[in-house]
Formats: sequence, C-alpha cells, structure tokens
Amino acid sequence: MKTILYVRVSTTDQTSAHQRKQAEGAGFKVDDVLADDGVSGVTTLLAERSQGKRLFDMLRRGDTLVVRWVDRLGRNYADVTETIREFMRRGVIVRTVINNMTFDGATTDPVQMAVRDALIGFMAATAQAQAEATKEAQKAGIAHAKDREEAYRGRKPSYSRAQLDAVRAQLAQGASVSAIARDTGLSRQTVYRIQEDPAEAEAALARWAA
Repeated sequence: MKTILYVRVSTTDQTSAHQRKQAEGAGFKVDDVLADDGVSGVTTLLAERSQGKRLFDMLRRGDTLVVRWVDRLGRNYADVTETIREFMRRGVIVRTVINNMTFDGATTDPVQMAVRDALIGFMAATAQAQAEATKEAQKAGIAHAKDREEAYRGRKPSYSRAQLDAVRAQLAQGASVSAIARDTGLSRQTVYRIQEDPAEAEAALARWAA
C-alpha cells in the first residue's frame, strides 16, 4: 500500500517541495509525489492533467492519496466531488494535510455516509467559490487600475497625430480657426485648445500613445 502526494502548482508560492514539506510535517510518510505545474484547477479537470491522469492508473485499493487541500484536486465542484467518490469506490483513502480530513468508503452507516458526502460537497463548493471570488477580485483590481490610469492620462484626445500636425502648421501660417476646423474636420473648440496650449496638446497624444 502506497501513500501518494498529489501537488497542483498554480502560483510561484505553491512549490512542490513546499507542499511535500507540509505533508511530511503533518506526519504523512510519502512514497511518491505527482505534480502538475502551472495548471488551472478551474478550467482543467484532474483527469485531463498529465499527472492527474496517472493518479487514476497508479492508485490501488488500500492506497492513500494525500493533497494539501481539496482545491489541489481542482476548483470545479462537480469534478472534485466525483473524483473523490470515484477514488473511494476504488478503495482509495483520500486525506488532506489541512484540517487532517479523511474520506474513504469504509463506512456503511447511512448517517455517517451522509455526513461524509455533505462534507465533501461543502469543501468542493468552497474551493470553487474561492476561485470565483479571486477571479472577481482580479477583475475589479484590473478595472480599478485601468480607471486610475485613465484618470492620470486625462481625457482622450479628439484629434490624431496627423490632425494635430495640420492644425499647428496652419496656425503657423496664420489661418483662421474656422478654416482650420473645416479643413481638419475638428471642432472649433478643439482647435482653440490646441492654439492656446500646444504643449499640452502634444503631451495628451503622448500619454495616449497616439
């Protein structure tokens, strides 16, 4: 009977070595480690990962599968719950380092089975909810950063590089604002702003990389 540690590494602070150290520190004697690096637990099911597939081939009745927490198996509720139940049907014991949870198919008591299955569902749902919350927080952070960037950059110029050059050239030649507006297709207000502060007009284009 073997004890296999499965590791899913999705960020730089979740190294295989770190997760193995945690498991051994919790008292697990690990015989083998299977690790999937840089794999999303949301979009990639366990059976679709290179090392995740090996788990289904390697684990035998009486073996123990150890994971840091159920989110290492995945962050998809349906996939995680079905995976744990499939391993239990095969006689594999699933254990977590965090909270020291144990899931197996040994019990036949209906109440204990109900509690076990409810706990599996709760943990899997929590893993997916955390992933969705993180995604929403990232989206909000990106939107906030974009808003701050746009606030710094100011209002986007209503003129292009070619139009700015044309306005400046015609102003230098003494053309009227109305004539320049007509020739360039810009509003008179825009031409006036360029005339009053050509340096800022140039800077605005530079901020917007136009």
